[in-house]
Amino acid sequence: MKKKYLTLFAVFFLVLASLFVFNEYSAQTVLRIYDYQTKEIYVEVPAKEGDKLFFGWIHSWEKIPWHEYYHIDASHDLILDTIAFPAFGAGIPENKGTRVWIKDGMIYMGNINQVFHEFTWINSHFATRDIKLNGQLIARGATLPEHTRVNLAIVKRRYFDGREKHQ
Repeated sequence: MKKKYLTLFAVFFLVLASLFVFNEYSAQTVLRIYDYQTKEIYVEVPAKEGDKLFFGWIHSWEKIPWHEYYHIDASHDLILDTIAFPAFGAGIPENKGTRVWIKDGMIYMGNINQVFHEFTWINSHFATRDIKLNGQLIARGATLPEHTRVNLAIVKRRYFDGREKHQ
């Protein structure tokens, strides 16, 4: 009888360990945009070290387009490389990064290297514009819930994680 229980325990342990290993090895790095409070996923796309993120939005009362360019580092952080805008105004830095240039009517500031573990913002159908990964459009402000606090983060998604996405 004791041998039977030991065998059952060993089988149970082996199955449990196998599921754990499978869950860890099935992990995929993704860029996820989700509801800050409920954690409901709105956008989830594969992402990896070196990928480029573009975040475009409208700044201030003057409705100035603002572009942010990031890359994903080995720690899955978002590194702000460059910002671009057409004019200076309230709230726009005059000395971000170590390199400044003008191209096609936009002022660029580069070599910023500011680290973000994630972004949190209140989404606006007007102010939030395009969000692109490697040049591919993944979301627009108009496709995310209006006046909702959302997060954008690079995370590991495992097989047994919740995968329910907003439609």
